[in-house]
Amino acid sequence: GSLPKWVVNKSSQLLAPKAMKKMYKASLKYPEWKLRHNPHFKPWLYPEQNRLPALALSELSLQHADSLENIDESSLAETKDDRGEASDEDSVN
Repeated sequence: GSLPKWVVNKSSQLLAPKAMKKMYKASLKYPEWKLRHNPHFKPWLYPEQNRLPALALSELSLQHADSLENIDESSLAETKDDRGEASDEDSVN
């Protein structure tokens, strides 16, 4: 609820489909790539392979939503560009 509507609309109509298409294309090439780059290194499956330093729990802090900045944009009018209307060139096929 803290993002302006136009940001959500624009990203869901333009950025998200493009990002998904790129991720899909990259995922098709991943098995071949992984065979050439440390095929047995899988820290998501084998935590003992993790090379990152451990983080002490005492260094972590909770951030509650109440402390975040709330900006009321309900009185702002949307322009045509804000509504995420794109030309045919911008659409993803």
